[in-house]
Amino acid sequence: MDIASTPADSEANMQVADAAPPPQAPPVIHREDYLPPAWLVPQIALEFALGVDETHVTSKLSVQRNPAGNGSDLMRLNGDQIAPLSVRVDGEAINDWRLDGPDLLIELHGQAHEIEIETLIKPIANSQLMGLYASHGMLCTQCEAEGFRRITFFPDRPDVLSVYSVRMAGDKAAFPILLSNGNCTAQGEGENGTHWAEWHDPWPKPSYLFALVAGNLVANSAAYTTRSGRKVALNIWVRPGDESRTQHALDSLIASMKWDEQTFGREYDLDLFNVVAVSDFNMGAMENKGLNIFNTRYVLADPDTATDADYDAIEGVIGHEYFHNWSGNRITCRDWFQLSLKEGFTVLRDQLFSADMGSEPVKRIEDVRVLRSAQFPEDSGPLAHPIRPDSYQEISNFYTATVYNKGAEVIRMMRTMAGPERFRKGTDLYFERHDGEAATCEDFIKAIEEGAGLDLEQFRLWYSQAGTPQVQVRMAHEGDAVTLTVSQAVPSTPGQAMKQPMPIPLRIALFDRDTASHDGERLIILDKASDTFRFEGYAKAPVLSVNRGFSAPIALDVERPVEDLVFLAASDDDPFARYEAMQSLVVRHLIAAVSDAMSASAKAAERNAVKRAFAAVLDDVALDDLMRGELLMLPPVSYLAEQLLVADPSALYEAREDLKAWLGRELSASLRALHDRVSAIPYSRDAGARGARKCKAQALIYIAAADPAEGARRADTQYWAADNMTDRQSALSVLCGLDVPERKQALDDFHKRYEGNALVIDKWFALQAGSTHPLVLDHIRDLALHPDFTMSNPNRVRALYMSAAVNPKAFHDAGGEGYRTIGELIRRLDPINPQTAARFVPALGRWRRIEVERAHLMKAELEKIASLPDLSRDVREQVTKSLG
Repeated sequence: MDIASTPADSEANMQVADAAPPPQAPPVIHREDYLPPAWLVPQIALEFALGVDETHVTSKLSVQRNPAGNGSDLMRLNGDQIAPLSVRVDGEAINDWRLDGPDLLIELHGQAHEIEIETLIKPIANSQLMGLYASHGMLCTQCEAEGFRRITFFPDRPDVLSVYSVRMAGDKAAFPILLSNGNCTAQGEGENGTHWAEWHDPWPKPSYLFALVAGNLVANSAAYTTRSGRKVALNIWVRPGDESRTQHALDSLIASMKWDEQTFGREYDLDLFNVVAVSDFNMGAMENKGLNIFNTRYVLADPDTATDADYDAIEGVIGHEYFHNWSGNRITCRDWFQLSLKEGFTVLRDQLFSADMGSEPVKRIEDVRVLRSAQFPEDSGPLAHPIRPDSYQEISNFYTATVYNKGAEVIRMMRTMAGPERFRKGTDLYFERHDGEAATCEDFIKAIEEGAGLDLEQFRLWYSQAGTPQVQVRMAHEGDAVTLTVSQAVPSTPGQAMKQPMPIPLRIALFDRDTASHDGERLIILDKASDTFRFEGYAKAPVLSVNRGFSAPIALDVERPVEDLVFLAASDDDPFARYEAMQSLVVRHLIAAVSDAMSASAKAAERNAVKRAFAAVLDDVALDDLMRGELLMLPPVSYLAEQLLVADPSALYEAREDLKAWLGRELSASLRALHDRVSAIPYSRDAGARGARKCKAQALIYIAAADPAEGARRADTQYWAADNMTDRQSALSVLCGLDVPERKQALDDFHKRYEGNALVIDKWFALQAGSTHPLVLDHIRDLALHPDFTMSNPNRVRALYMSAAVNPKAFHDAGGEGYRTIGELIRRLDPINPQTAARFVPALGRWRRIEVERAHLMKAELEKIASLPDLSRDVREQVTKSLG
């Protein structure tokens, strides 16, 4: 997630680019066409007569002509698969409304009116899980980005902010708990076993932040007092029986509230904060004002069912959605092109929070790993787009790693250039200036610019240009001076052939090789196509450490001897730079291993350099185990493939597996000693024990690769002795990849042990689909027919098929079965849940970067999908761009 030219420049892959014309694309919406709404809705009252089969909705809109609008008398109220039962204006039924496609159009004269609309919706039939839908007898909503229009007719756009009042009534036995945004203002009993509740949210919000939940729920509750003395009731709502697994989520919420007060000066503003865990959910979680709705996987945890990674994810996502209260809710987006305004900024906030709660170096490495595995391929493929896109066909397709993760990196660069204190002044100005508004990315940049005292004129290019900058660094030493020649190039991307240089902040240090020390870290800014930087006082050539802390989201080409990388891997005092040196050593060797550019002796020398670096990590007694575990991880095949213009993923996979086995044999004694040592450390949630479990998992991987029999023995022992999910899962993961009897015994036990626990059974599916077993494709086919598999639950679909799509052994099967499996899934899933189906298209869309035989097979699957007449907008856009 380093490429010298665009995929389209590949001569080999041009051979597969001349098939059938691409399918007709949906209409394109352009950022430059933005117009303010003609009518505003300062207040809305919603009344729900709840039922799983049918829910009756009455909406009362107080509308006002927008002085900034175009003066039109026509009010457009968006709808999606709903029809009005009745329409009233100012209390009078009208018949002169009309439908324009899915939208309701009403002619209005004067300045203000009251509109009342009745609709009838069927939650049980809503398999898209957008709008109001049923999940195991519970009713819940998901309205971002455009789900509210599936509930009632409304100007469903983020720049229409309204104060919401909600009344809901339903059968008390079916829906004993009734929740919505804001504060509960009244509740009572109705007739025939019904009850009702009224909710009011005093803070104006866009329709995408509306939320409703009704069902049989229990809460783990606590109280929090803000720094100004406001008492806030906190509730984590789950199904009965799950409440014992919610304490970590509750603790994470309290920690988030404290941290945001201390770090960004942001205080919570309601008397109530509710979180509800839902089994059927397209996303990870949703920041609806005062009523966050979460996928159960980001709420439920205990040591027996959740791994250390699960605990970290819960803490991070709880924080992310809470931080949205200010960076997303109090200040929202003017339009969906500004999505990174709230998401990029909030991702940065949750990254900083998680770093403060745990290991800052490890968190930084984890964040970069996600960026490289998900966003870098996006930036170099057919779906590349800026963090502030210029156009879209289906907004759900722009909930991407570019908008979220690269968006966070771009804002982090501002923070790096300003420093934390000046950056805080900029964010304070942003919150003060735009509170209660629907703002733009430009509003944010300007606030940081003025508050932090930065000139960000050229920096704005990061918001408008797609692609990962390719930065080349060359060091020269003459006399006592060091000169760095640094250049940048941003590759061409779809719709953007020519790019301008962007400001790139690079943290660097120059190490003395003899003392393993440096004379201080420097920050240099590359804001030209090429520039030189001169440093004096170095009698001997130093060792260069560059892009420390991953100060810029770039692909870096540094010409350094192997010995310099070995030195940095052992001695760099910046943890990320040490990790990066390890990764660079491995990448250099593996890329050489699949090419003819290096002699056999040179390849052997580089492989030995990797071994020396790994041995130093294993032997470093001063290194904490959390960091040791990170340093022992090999880069994934997806990242290795990004280093090549056209990749053979199977060759890369085999080279990586060979290196893993060779390291396991060469370092066998040290790896077994490490596994023995950390296996003796008892379970706890402190950093030392978590690091021990991470090292235990990594050591077991290498041992099994080198000696499958010994790996199976140790994994089997670890599995049956485990008193926590982290150890049990890491052992089962190794067993899943081995053709040994212990594999089936452990898998059968795991399923029986956790039968009925959906989140853990998801792991059971994912571990098998993601394994290195020789028959993994057969296992995937069998799992798709398993009684526990369902296409209606996004978590289960992702557990099986996304694990297959990111498994290079399965997905890139030479015969194309992996591609056919994902293609068939997309075709089957699109009529049920197009948003989830669309998430699988990018895997096939990488065909231009894959060797020609596989490229033909991948492209053929895209063409099959494109030939379907009734594709959703979500999938159609992805396929069109992937074939175009």
